[in-house]
Amino acid sequence: MQHPAAAEPAQFADLVVAWQVRSGRHDLPWQNTRDPYRVWLSEIMLQQTQVSTVRAYFDRFLHHLPTVSALAAASQDEVLGLWSGLGYYSRARNLHHCAQAVVANHGGVFPSSAQALQTLPGIGRSTAAAIASLCFGERVAILDANVKRVLTRVLAFEDDLASLASERRLWDAATALLPASGLAQSMPRYTQGMMDIGATVCLPRAPACHRCPVSQHCVALRLGSPERFPVRTRKLKRSALSVWLLWLQTEGGAVYLQRRPQTGVWGGLHCFPAFDSREDLEQFSPRGLGGSVEDMPVFKHVLTHKDLYLHPVRVLRPGPLAQGHPGRWFGPQEWPSLGLPAPIRQLLVQAGSQPKEVDG
Repeated sequence: MQHPAAAEPAQFADLVVAWQVRSGRHDLPWQNTRDPYRVWLSEIMLQQTQVSTVRAYFDRFLHHLPTVSALAAASQDEVLGLWSGLGYYSRARNLHHCAQAVVANHGGVFPSSAQALQTLPGIGRSTAAAIASLCFGERVAILDANVKRVLTRVLAFEDDLASLASERRLWDAATALLPASGLAQSMPRYTQGMMDIGATVCLPRAPACHRCPVSQHCVALRLGSPERFPVRTRKLKRSALSVWLLWLQTEGGAVYLQRRPQTGVWGGLHCFPAFDSREDLEQFSPRGLGGSVEDMPVFKHVLTHKDLYLHPVRVLRPGPLAQGHPGRWFGPQEWPSLGLPAPIRQLLVQAGSQPKEVDG
């Protein structure tokens, strides 16, 4: 379909840039900077996570690890501890690996081109383009979820984005609409503007079309059906899993934790020992668990593709179990700084296990 926006890319880009200056977001802690470390960190944190959630994590992360070199030198436990609660922990592990690659292979300086940035761990095409355009003014298109929504509506792009070929065609269309001149200034504004339109105006439901700076170019609006775009037929299949959690704790507040495998649910985090059944949990210690045993209420924890039904079994002991298992005891001053799955941290905090002076 031929559409007005494709015929007038310069006008389209000018409208986005002007709107961003006038009405876009300017108060986010990762804006108003061309520091690739900050932009990269925000881009990774914002993947599948709300801005309101990321704000506090971003500030705390920068306070502890203010540079890519500091991040590269940190331990995985420190990185996962700062990330704990944000979810999608493979992002944190890739973040750590990427920082180490920047230091080892690029002298601690981020490459300035999207093509080179894509060679780093955890940086895909859209993230690389965001860093290159926002920090270095490179003429490259981003295509995150918000921008996909804006573009598919403007173009009435009816191809199914579940197809890689369709997504490649959308990349081509996105590139055609980019600014063509004054890139050092126009590209950062345009890239931020497209993200801002998607986040604040072109919403998944009830888009505020009357406030959209490119509504005159929007074919979906003209057709009266913006909400049917983008088109994606492939649905994620959800599954459910029951997990029994052995919550071993001493009267002094120490808890027993094991590090999870690097792949899979909660990869690399410290966690209560987890089992497929109550019977398996009881086999954890051949000599018995000792202490008082309490089956806590079952609760559901929602992951992207899976619902976890968690069955905590709390055992309060006078002292630690003898060693012999692949884990260790952490005192009440130690565990709050570890990378913990959100529901594990929630259980410990709600039980009053966390000392008041520690910010977990």
